[in-house]
Amino acid sequence: MIHAQAGLYRYRIGDVLQVAGFYNEAPQFRFICRRNVVLSIDLDKTNEEDLHRSITLAKKKLGSNAFLAEYTSYADTSSVPGHYVLFWEIQGHLEPKLMEECCVAVEEELDYIYRQCRTKERSIGALEIRVVKPGTFEKLMDLIISQGGSFNQYKTPRCVKSNNATFKLLNGHVMASFFSPRDPTWVP
Repeated sequence: MIHAQAGLYRYRIGDVLQVAGFYNEAPQFRFICRRNVVLSIDLDKTNEEDLHRSITLAKKKLGSNAFLAEYTSYADTSSVPGHYVLFWEIQGHLEPKLMEECCVAVEEELDYIYRQCRTKERSIGALEIRVVKPGTFEKLMDLIISQGGSFNQYKTPRCVKSNNATFKLLNGHVMASFFSPRDPTWVP
């Protein structure tokens, strides 16, 4: 909870906050999501909260030999159909079959509209996870801070654009790439 007396200096314009209660007469806020940080290819609109929830559930598939250290995402519209790309930094042993299972698990947790566009409409391609080299997200932080970002207020961006230096850094450190081997379930 954020007390109003402390200010909202760590948040950006467009962040969605919920008044969770009051302390005396001052509102206390709960962070919901960044409004403009969404993935979208067609009719789908995946917000940061939904993406985080799906990744949190999917990373459990990695087992005990590996864990997800950090992640970000972007909507790849350079081909038709476009698809979601997740950049994952994984510590430990990488098993290709488990990575494909992670792709499926993420897609299974995304909303109804995403799954419909992916299975029925075929307007979204298979989700891709690009595994980056260890230390990539530390280099990403260094890059963002070198461009004027504050070290004390740094948060890993949960969505990047393909036309900037952050994307180029991430894409330049990819070790392996995995796609969802099947469509997510969709019930009309």
